[in-house]
Amino acid sequence: MTDSPAPLFQLLAAQLLEDPDLDVSVTATGLHVHGRLFAYQDGTDLVIDLPAGRANDLVEREVATPVPAGRSDAKGSWVRVSDPEDWPELASESHQFVGEPAVGKDS
Repeated sequence: MTDSPAPLFQLLAAQLLEDPDLDVSVTATGLHVHGRLFAYQDGTDLVIDLPAGRANDLVEREVATPVPAGRSDAKGSWVRVSDPEDWPELASESHQFVGEPAVGKDS
Protein backbone atom coordinates (compact mmCIF):
# COMPACT_ATOMS: atom_id res chain seq x y z
CA MET A 1 0.00 0.00 0.00
CA THR A 2 0.92 3.62 -0.15
CA ASP A 3 1.31 6.21 2.58
CA SER A 4 -0.82 8.77 0.73
CA PRO A 5 -4.43 8.83 1.95
CA ALA A 6 -5.99 9.74 -1.42
CA PRO A 7 -5.00 6.49 -3.19
CA LEU A 8 -6.06 4.50 -0.12
CA PHE A 9 -9.49 6.11 -0.18
CA GLN A 10 -9.74 5.55 -3.94
CA LEU A 11 -8.89 1.88 -3.45
CA LEU A 12 -11.51 1.60 -0.71
CA ALA A 13 -14.08 3.28 -2.96
CA ALA A 14 -13.25 0.92 -5.83
CA GLN A 15 -13.71 -2.10 -3.53
CA LEU A 16 -17.09 -0.84 -2.33
CA LEU A 17 -18.21 -0.05 -5.86
CA GLU A 18 -17.85 -3.78 -6.59
CA ASP A 19 -20.77 -4.41 -4.22
CA PRO A 20 -23.14 -6.81 -6.01
CA ASP A 21 -26.18 -4.69 -5.05
CA LEU A 22 -24.75 -1.75 -7.02
CA ASP A 23 -25.98 0.61 -4.31
CA VAL A 24 -22.71 2.47 -3.61
CA SER A 25 -21.89 5.75 -5.28
CA VAL A 26 -18.93 8.09 -4.97
CA THR A 27 -19.37 11.86 -4.98
CA ALA A 28 -17.22 14.82 -4.05
CA THR A 29 -18.50 14.51 -0.47
CA GLY A 30 -17.69 10.81 -0.02
CA LEU A 31 -19.25 7.37 -0.29
CA HIS A 32 -23.03 7.02 -0.42
CA VAL A 33 -25.49 4.14 -0.20
CA HIS A 34 -29.00 4.79 -1.53
CA GLY A 35 -28.10 8.48 -1.60
CA ARG A 36 -27.04 8.62 2.07
CA LEU A 37 -23.47 9.47 3.04
CA PHE A 38 -21.80 6.67 5.01
CA ALA A 39 -18.06 7.42 4.73
CA TYR A 40 -15.76 10.24 3.73
CA GLN A 41 -12.12 11.12 3.94
CA ASP A 42 -10.96 13.91 6.22
CA GLY A 43 -7.25 14.54 5.87
CA THR A 44 -5.56 11.20 6.44
CA ASP A 45 -8.55 9.67 8.26
CA LEU A 46 -11.71 7.88 7.24
CA VAL A 47 -14.89 9.14 8.89
CA ILE A 48 -17.80 6.69 9.05
CA ASP A 49 -21.34 6.46 10.39
CA LEU A 50 -21.93 3.43 12.66
CA PRO A 51 -24.50 2.34 15.23
CA ALA A 52 -23.89 4.22 18.48
CA GLY A 53 -22.94 1.06 20.39
CA ARG A 54 -20.39 -0.02 17.78
CA ALA A 55 -18.97 3.50 17.55
CA ASN A 56 -18.62 3.68 21.34
CA ASP A 57 -16.88 0.29 21.39
CA LEU A 58 -14.34 1.44 18.79
CA VAL A 59 -13.70 4.66 20.71
CA GLU A 60 -13.26 2.79 24.00
CA ARG A 61 -10.74 0.44 22.32
CA GLU A 62 -8.95 3.45 20.78
CA VAL A 63 -9.57 2.19 17.23
CA ALA A 64 -11.55 5.35 16.46
CA THR A 65 -12.20 8.80 17.84
CA PRO A 66 -15.60 10.47 18.01
CA VAL A 67 -16.46 13.18 15.50
CA PRO A 68 -17.77 16.13 17.53
CA ALA A 69 -21.30 17.23 16.65
CA GLY A 70 -21.39 14.63 13.86
CA ARG A 71 -23.40 15.26 10.75
CA SER A 72 -27.08 16.13 10.64
CA ASP A 73 -27.80 13.22 8.25
CA ALA A 74 -26.32 10.55 10.56
CA LYS A 75 -28.28 7.41 11.41
CA GLY A 76 -25.89 6.62 14.24
CA SER A 77 -22.61 8.08 15.45
CA TRP A 78 -19.76 9.35 13.28
CA VAL A 79 -16.24 8.25 14.18
CA ARG A 80 -12.80 8.93 12.74
CA VAL A 81 -10.52 5.97 11.91
CA SER A 82 -6.81 6.65 11.36
CA ASP A 83 -5.42 3.20 10.56
CA PRO A 84 -6.04 2.41 6.86
CA GLU A 85 -5.90 -1.31 7.64
CA ASP A 86 -9.19 -0.90 9.53
CA TRP A 87 -10.89 1.06 6.74
CA PRO A 88 -12.25 -1.79 4.56
CA GLU A 89 -13.95 -3.68 7.39
CA LEU A 90 -15.36 -0.60 9.10
CA ALA A 91 -16.47 1.07 5.85
CA SER A 92 -18.27 -2.15 4.96
CA GLU A 93 -20.02 -2.10 8.35
CA SER A 94 -21.01 1.51 7.80
CA HIS A 95 -22.27 0.71 4.29
CA GLN A 96 -24.48 -2.05 5.65
CA PHE A 97 -25.70 0.05 8.59
CA VAL A 98 -26.60 3.17 6.60
CA GLY A 99 -27.96 1.15 3.69
CA GLU A 100 -30.47 -0.77 5.80
CA PRO A 101 -34.06 0.40 5.49
CA ALA A 102 -35.50 2.13 8.52
CA VAL A 103 -37.67 -0.01 10.77
CA GLY A 104 -41.18 -0.12 9.39
CA LYS A 105 -40.05 0.59 5.84
CA ASP A 106 -39.36 -1.81 3.00
CA SER A 107 -37.01 -4.58 4.03
